[in-house]
Amino acid sequence: MIADNRGYSTKIILANKKASEISVGVQLGRYCIPRNIPVSEVADYFKVTRMTIYGWFDGTWIPTLKHKEKITEMLKNGGWDVNQQGDE
Repeated sequence: MIADNRGYSTKIILANKKASEISVGVQLGRYCIPRNIPVSEVADYFKVTRMTIYGWFDGTWIPTLKHKEKITEMLKNGGWDVNQQGDE
């Protein structure tokens, strides 16, 4: 797989900052963005599309219950190994 090292756009960074932290998807964005964790790796981990991750990060899409639980657990534990696949 080709690595994408472009980082996050100003648009997604600002949208994440403006979004309500009530959403675990926004919380996930606030974890991933400053660490520059690639959206493609986050999407692979949660087995969703990159578009879904961007929607979670800016608060326009709400993660499903299954994903909410996984995000909450990941954030509670202080992160995850992106080389480890989700839904193990």
